[in-house]
Amino acid sequence: MSQRLMGRVQREQFERQRQIEAAQWFREQRAAELDRRRQCYMSVNAIFRQYRTHLLDFLWLVHKGEVTPEAREVMEEARRAHHASFAEAQMIASPEVLAELDGMTTALSEVYRRTMCLEEGNPDRDGSFDEIRADFQRLWIRWERMRDVMRTDLGVVTGS
Repeated sequence: MSQRLMGRVQREQFERQRQIEAAQWFREQRAAELDRRRQCYMSVNAIFRQYRTHLLDFLWLVHKGEVTPEAREVMEEARRAHHASFAEAQMIASPEVLAELDGMTTALSEVYRRTMCLEEGNPDRDGSFDEIRADFQRLWIRWERMRDVMRTDLGVVTGS
């Protein structure tokens, strides 16, 4: 009887240890996933911001009639980085963040298109420099909402 009791105690200890290890593994996986999302959100935020800045700079060059091949290449490089960052985020971001990123990407693409039309001398009916520049204010508001959704997804408490 003593051996059976000892065997049962050992099985229970083994089972408890297995549960502890499984819980630890689960915590580590959650922490790693959170870190992956945090790194992704920091990267996408920085690259989207950089793209927005280069796009605004390019709009000003268009307005002043000072577009150069170098300026165009800087703009296109920022655009390519934006596309690559967005592609990565599509694999990592939560559905809520991805919805915001999709909206921001669509808005940035539209501003890019309108800026290129203006630069080519074929602006949209509402595609003047001032109207496109006003789009950047709307982008900023959208940016703040996107950032707040990212922070919420990461569990960061906002002051609002």
